[in-house]
Amino acid sequence: MMSHTPQQAKASNPLQQSKGLEGGTALFGLLGFPLGHSFSRAFHNKRFADEGINAEYVNFELPDIEELPALIESHPNLRGLNVTIPYKQAVIPLLDEMSDEAQAIGAVNVIRITRPNGIGRPVLKGFNSDVIGFVNSIRPLLLPHHKRALVLGTGGASKAVCYGLEQLGIEWHYVSRTPRPGILTYSALTPSAIADYTVIVNCTPLGMYPRVDSSPEIPYAALSSRHLLYDVVYNPDITQFMRQGRRFGATVKNGLEMLHLQALASWDFWSSSD
Repeated sequence: MMSHTPQQAKASNPLQQSKGLEGGTALFGLLGFPLGHSFSRAFHNKRFADEGINAEYVNFELPDIEELPALIESHPNLRGLNVTIPYKQAVIPLLDEMSDEAQAIGAVNVIRITRPNGIGRPVLKGFNSDVIGFVNSIRPLLLPHHKRALVLGTGGASKAVCYGLEQLGIEWHYVSRTPRPGILTYSALTPSAIADYTVIVNCTPLGMYPRVDSSPEIPYAALSSRHLLYDVVYNPDITQFMRQGRRFGATVKNGLEMLHLQALASWDFWSSSD
């Protein structure tokens, strides 16, 4: 379905549309499965209320991404979506177009839905706001010796993280449980390897509520005060990954600020007409 036409690029601003929709309030939402851990609904509904926008944000738990076209068809006031686990990559074939950044990353976590002239087939454009949230939240913690990073996990969030690390001039290497060419396995993470990579980013769901006792299997005793451990998980505030990093003197940060920053960027994408 991927296409790029001038008519699509001129689609009207969805938040302007939300001010005066026939048939009711403009609708935005979160697409994923499951969604029990998400903060997005309360965040965006508060923003709509504060800004005086006639809009509502809801959760859409879809057990199968192929149900998305029917969902959009049944909600004619739907103007935008955030996308979370497990659909950041699976949703791409269902889009009409993507931003250059989302194409380069290979993952989408924001969809803008426009209906040119208010009629016709909805046009879906994908964006990635994860990279914005990650780069702007980790940048203040970086020191001159933070030159190399290990990225734990290979899903949609990790793709945005790797893209962001490149923007920051940091060399990165994937770590996965599954042996594949060019990807380190956890068993390959020796103490000397850990010493070489002073930034470690957890992009797996390990440690996320309710399974708070789990953590990636890395040699934590090899960490030092030179290390920066960043966990994209934000619930709980201190994950086991972070707790063990602190134990050995590392600087640690969770994904809450990243989450807030990417949510604000989502708002910008929904508002734009590019």
